Amino acid sequence: MASNLRSAYGYTVVYVQDVSKSVAFYADAFGCDVRCVHESNRWGELDSGQTTIAFTPMHQHETDDLTGKVQAPRSNRERQPVEVCFVYDDVDAAYERAIEKGAVGIREPEEKEWGQKVGYVRDIDGIVVRMGGRVNPPGKR
Repeated sequence: MASNLRSAYGYTVVYVQDVSKSVAFYADAFGCDVRCVHESNRWGELDSGQTTIAFTPMHQHETDDLTGKVQAPRSNRERQPVEVCFVYDDVDAAYERAIEKGAVGIREPEEKEWGQKVGYVRDIDGIVVRMGGRVNPPGKR
């Protein structure tokens, strides 16, 4: 591949009800740094380490005509086809902080067979957030 065509993963866009509120929630509950929130409340970014998490309103009129409307789940038995995942050294403490800051617990952290501790919460918009440790390669536990 030509070097001028090489890409880097830039950011994930999360569609939310209120950009400012979601940015503040993620910064507080999951320990991210706020990069920016536009005064229009139509775009916000968090610096989460190696990538950026961006937020935009659920009803983004600029792209509705091009790509279709964003569909929110109709109930708690449905979910978006995406998860936001954070990695922590202390998954239990991170999970507890998220709950204290308003996340809704789905499953407390537990060890998985592949050597990763993982817990799940929902954010203030109902988006599933996976909180896990690093995956240990076989033989490196």
